[in-house]
Amino acid sequence: MTSPDPVTQAAAYQRSLLDALGDDDPAAAMAETPAILRALFTDAGDDLRTRPEAREWSVLQVAGHIADAELVVAGRLRWILAHDRPEILPYDQDLWVDTLHVDDDPAALLAGFDALRQANLDLWQRTPIEERSRVGIHRERGEESFELTFRLLAGHDRVHVAQARRALESLRAGRGAGAAF
Repeated sequence: MTSPDPVTQAAAYQRSLLDALGDDDPAAAMAETPAILRALFTDAGDDLRTRPEAREWSVLQVAGHIADAELVVAGRLRWILAHDRPEILPYDQDLWVDTLHVDDDPAALLAGFDALRQANLDLWQRTPIEERSRVGIHRERGEESFELTFRLLAGHDRVHVAQARRALESLRAGRGAGAAF
């Protein structure tokens, strides 16, 4: 399954993330992610760091990407609330994963993610509804409101958790270990 390119297919990319969230409460969906990642790490066992294919991410690298997105969006949300129509910079997700998540400590990665996620959930809860329409100008996608940015992050979690599950399934299928007994 190929996701739309976030740069060349910006609207389709946004739609794919929003579709993954559906009508679910974004805060509730995001609150589930830390436990889901922990379960994936346990399930992956020795396969945690194994890429299913050369250019595909391991379960740990997918989690690293989810943590990177949390960090980036933490800044974006705050810029949107504190500044008038700030420019929102993109980042190269593959470069970040390949550079920053080569030898992650899984416990440290999850601890950092947990803290950032909780800070973002707290920010969402204390932000008045009327302030959630404030916008930043994403360099590649144009106007994105605080609320849209938050919802996109929730859908992003779901898309990449599914990616991590597919990576693990692919590894196990490749070894014939995917069969149930």
